Amino acid sequence: METPVTIAYHHMRPSDALSEMVREKAGRLERYFDRITGCAVTLEAPGRHHRHGKHYRVRVELQVPGERLVVGRDPAKTRSHEDLYAAVNAAFREARRQLQDHVRRFDARTKVHAEPARGKVARLFLDDGYGFLATSDGREVYFNEKSVLEGAFRRLRVGSEVRFAEESGEQGPQASTVAVARRERRIRSPA
Repeated sequence: METPVTIAYHHMRPSDALSEMVREKAGRLERYFDRITGCAVTLEAPGRHHRHGKHYRVRVELQVPGERLVVGRDPAKTRSHEDLYAAVNAAFREARRQLQDHVRRFDARTKVHAEPARGKVARLFLDDGYGFLATSDGREVYFNEKSVLEGAFRRLRVGSEVRFAEESGEQGPQASTVAVARRERRIRSPA
């Protein structure tokens, strides 16, 4: 974490043991996402006029790039929130879940798509509607007329450069989509 964990106590005395537990649990969150920039935890005992037992409140705020994740709501009326240590455990479990959700969203935004594979038409059987592509690593990949985009199957020739997506077929690798590679324009330098 870029900044140390801050811990605030409301309506209760600070506890070294509890503070150490909070710091340890906050440190464990970095296993799930190592770019947490800050963590603030508030521990609150109920006011003096509470009639239904002591239900502690624990609020956890995590700063992550572009977002702030907050766990903190009124405690459920269960015995688990009558124990401050159990309330801290429950809050950090929820913080971990929110952090994992954030990581999934973050990964989806930064997902890098691989370039389609490139190859050349090695063999072509126009009358039968299929052919084979030669890959850069020396393999042959089957393709059929229906996998060629834009109805370009009849325009293909042996040696035509193509882009394709490879998948596993019943009898080995096959190209699911084949597109004629666009030639890059070459700029001639004046001689």
